[in-house]
Amino acid sequence: MRIIGDYHTHTIYSHGTGTIRDNVEAALNKGLKEVAICDHGPKHYLYGIKKKDISKMREEVERLKEEYEDRGIKILLGVEANIIGFDGTIDVDEKLLKEIDILLLGYHYGVTPNSIMNGLGMYILNPISKGLPLGRKSSLELNTKAFIKAINKYPVDLITHPGSKVKLDIKELAREAYKHGTALEINSSHSQLSVDNIKIALEEKVEFMINSDAHKPEDVGNVEEGIKRAIEAEVPLQRIRNILRN
Repeated sequence: MRIIGDYHTHTIYSHGTGTIRDNVEAALNKGLKEVAICDHGPKHYLYGIKKKDISKMREEVERLKEEYEDRGIKILLGVEANIIGFDGTIDVDEKLLKEIDILLLGYHYGVTPNSIMNGLGMYILNPISKGLPLGRKSSLELNTKAFIKAINKYPVDLITHPGSKVKLDIKELAREAYKHGTALEINSSHSQLSVDNIKIALEEKVEFMINSDAHKPEDVGNVEEGIKRAIEAEVPLQRIRNILRN
């Protein structure tokens, strides 16, 4: 199994250590045909991208596309947006959507919620429910519905590391993701999707992507852990979007 594109990489525009060029060069050295730069959405108060940098990133990607057009690699600009409310609101507006080629969506702590009530759920209910039975069922339902509402509102291409930060109903999420053409990520840097959750998702028709979630250029294209899980879960090749099919 060979991955042809890594669609989840970070740069110095959020909390990665390399430049866009560094990630492109790393992707080329790994033999990839495509790479996406997807830094964190602007509402992550610790390391979200600054809105003023989006156009700068777009211009940089366009320059690199011209420079690398004869070297066999496609460069995409994206963002790993954040859920900021249980109503499915994310931290990407229409202006930003027009600037990017691919939209990823994940759940992260360190995000500024869009209301006090959502903040209580995200920063109190969710952490408590991970360790104690209290509120676990309602937390799982709220989190799952938030993602489902988001993919109904926005053109989400990929849900990143689903289940890694908060508990989700993977089967329900997979069912709805398939309806909207949204893939689920097998993340090589996080434990999710786990083998067990991949098997649950396989009960629906949803497709998958295997990515590195690289925060250093040398990790771009390092997807061995994700491939290992996909093989163990017996994921049909035709349901993995970013592999080379013979």
